[in-house]
Formats: sequence, C-alpha cells, structure tokens
Amino acid sequence: MIPTLLGITLVVFTVMAASPGGLSVQNLVDTQGLEPEARKALEDYYNKRYGLDQPAPVQYLKWLNNISPAGFTFDESDEIDGFSLVKGSDLGTSFIYGRPVTELLKERVPITLLLNLISIPIIYLIAITVGVRAATKRGETFDVGSGFIMLGLWSVPTMLAGVLLMGYFSNDQYWHYFPTSGLSYREAHDMPFMPHWSNGFEPIKLLFSILLGAFLFIMFSAKANRRVRATGMAVLGLVLGAWLASNMAGESGWVTITLIALFLTGIFYVLGDMEYDSFRTLTMGLLGMFLGALVAGLTLEGEFVRGFMLDRIWHLVLPIICFTYGGFAFLSKLSRTSVLENLLSDYARTARAKGVSEKDVLWRHVFRNSLLPLITVSAALLPSLLGGSVIVESIFSIDGMGKLGVEAVKLKDRELVLSITLISGILTLIGYLIADIFYALADPRISYD
Repeated sequence: MIPTLLGITLVVFTVMAASPGGLSVQNLVDTQGLEPEARKALEDYYNKRYGLDQPAPVQYLKWLNNISPAGFTFDESDEIDGFSLVKGSDLGTSFIYGRPVTELLKERVPITLLLNLISIPIIYLIAITVGVRAATKRGETFDVGSGFIMLGLWSVPTMLAGVLLMGYFSNDQYWHYFPTSGLSYREAHDMPFMPHWSNGFEPIKLLFSILLGAFLFIMFSAKANRRVRATGMAVLGLVLGAWLASNMAGESGWVTITLIALFLTGIFYVLGDMEYDSFRTLTMGLLGMFLGALVAGLTLEGEFVRGFMLDRIWHLVLPIICFTYGGFAFLSKLSRTSVLENLLSDYARTARAKGVSEKDVLWRHVFRNSLLPLITVSAALLPSLLGGSVIVESIFSIDGMGKLGVEAVKLKDRELVLSITLISGILTLIGYLIADIFYALADPRISYD
C-alpha cells in the first residue's frame, strides 16, 4: 500500500509540475494584486516554506518529508539540522484559502464520507435483493422488467440526473419539495437535534399514524389476493398521481395531470402485482409509513421545529439518489449473472439431488460463492463514489472533498491537491484491503500467507 500511495502522489505532482506555468511562486502571487514589497515578502515566504524556487524533484521530496511523521528537521536558514522520529506531519497551508490544509480536510472529508457511507449499504441492499430474485426467476416478468429498468438507470449520466432532480423537485415552477443546495440551512444549526412540537401529543399521533399505515399496507400485501392487491394499488397510484400533479406550481393542464397519474398508476400496479413477496411487502410497508406520515402531517397542530437531524436528512435525499442509482443498477446485473452461474453449477445440482431445499441451496451454497464478484467490484466502488462526489457536490453545492478538489486543481493549490490525493489514495487502498479480507471470509479456500 505504501509504494502504491507514493506512486499516486508522484504521478499527480508530476502532472502539476508539467502543466503550463508549472508550480512556481509567480503563479501564486500574480493573481493577488500586491504591492512590490508585499509581493517580494510573500515570494520569499513561499519559497522558504515550500521550496518553490527549487527543482521539482526537490520540492516533491520536501513535501514527503513534511507529511511524514518522521523525517529531517530544518533550521531557520532552511538547512538540515537533524533527523527526528516524532517531528509530526504537516500538510501545509492552502494557497487559495490561507488556512492549514488539515483544518480544511477536517471540515470537508467527513461530509464526503457521510455521503458514501449512506450510499454503499443502499447500493448493495437493492442490488443483492433485485439481482438474486432476477436470477431465480430467469426469463420471467420480474427478470425482464428489472433488467430493462436497471439498464435504463445505468445509462443515465449522474450530472443529468442531478439537474433533472433539482429542476423538478427543488424548483418553484414544479415541486419545491427539497432544498436546492447545501446539507443544512443556517438556522438549523441553532435548532435542537431532534424534531419536536410545542404540543406533546402531536409526536404520539404522528408515530401512531406511521405505524398504522405500515401495518395496514403490510397486511394488505400479505393477505389480499393478487388481483385485488394490484387493483387497489393501481387506484392508489391514480389518486396520488392526480394529487401530485394538481400540487404542481403554476397551472397544470389535463395532459400533464393525466400523464403523471397514469405513470404512478402503472408503477403501483406493477408493485401490487409483483410475486416477490418480501420485496413487495417491504416496499408497500415503506409506502404505508410515508402515507401515514403525510396524513398525520395534514392534521397536526402546534408549532413544529424540524431539528438539525431532520433538516440534514431532508437535504440528503436528492444527493443520495444521485449517488446510488448508478451503483445498484450495475451491481444488480452483476449479482444476477453471478448467482445464475452458480445456480447452474455442478455443486448446486448435487445439493438438490441430495434433497436440500431450493432455499438452502440458494442462500447456504450459491449466494456465498456469488459474493466474490461483488467483493471485487466493491474495491473499486469507493473510488468511483469519491470521483462521483465531484459531480454531485458541484450540482448540489455541497462543500465536500470533491468540490474542494476541483477548486484546488483550478487554482493550482499544490498543497491542497496533493493532500486530497493522499486522502483519496488512502481511502482507495483501504477499500482494496477490505476487499482482500472479505475474499478470505467468503471463500475458505483463499488464504494470504
């Protein structure tokens, strides 16, 4: 991992040094419009602090020495005066922000990690659920329909999805349901962490309504026959679609209302008609919770304070959708292929011949062997999400590491670019290390000596 990390930083440093203008103090000072004396003083400071007047290899070695917890120490004349094992790491000071890089990373890295840590479980949960079901129902309606939908989702660029989501669900001309930018409003920092009402009975009413909605929809999914279930869900989709279209800002024509109503009617009909019991019940249960909360919200009284947590969740909805849809669309197709290949293998046929139930064959034998391709992809999933955070953070104006990296590259902030590269490289290599560990856990035949 250490040689790979050094190679990553060396490549980035070389590209920056070879770019037009290179890494020189003149490029940093020329844009600040300083007086000659102040300009000369700033040039001397940068040259002494970062060695920008020295050859590029010397600059890189000096940067490595600065970030290393053990290394050479320098006196006031910038001469080596010793070697210390506990000198500490110094990522330097950002040229464009004038602040220590460590402080900037402490502010931005947790935001990007939060987006990724929420996205990864959602990606794998949906991918495994859809992929396994599609493999066991090869050639049937669910397999064909899910394959068509996942291929369509995977084909939509992230930047287009982000713009469309913001344009429709954060726009005053359509549905202004979500914020347009950031991770929280300024006033949310002065709110209590949890939401609350001035009337203490209102939270109980809301909780009861949510639980009742979930219970009714779960029972409807489990007890109603297929035709009644599909018809009831289609009617619900028609009503919700018409209500959603009528709440669109501005005037909504009959064509718009009809198209939206028919679209939701089709989705709800497919959900009610679905034979995949666990997925249908889970989805309908979540829908019941949402409808219960919606009905309760229309009848709640008293002053409501959403709190910092609910405000943060509200801001995260659209960015998380942009982060996850491409990942689970790709992984669901991969998991389907892997599970299907193992279902048709010799050891699965042998297990069936011995009388093992199809459920045990799937989850105790096939599924474990099918995890290896997913683990392989997971090693590259974290780097791809970090790369995708640049687009998502830029669209939704989220001050994360991706947006910070774009600004640093544009303005040739050497210390910031190299530090972000270092952090991204560390996270990427940790992802590969975790994948190697999971290989051994999933397949006992794999060992590392």
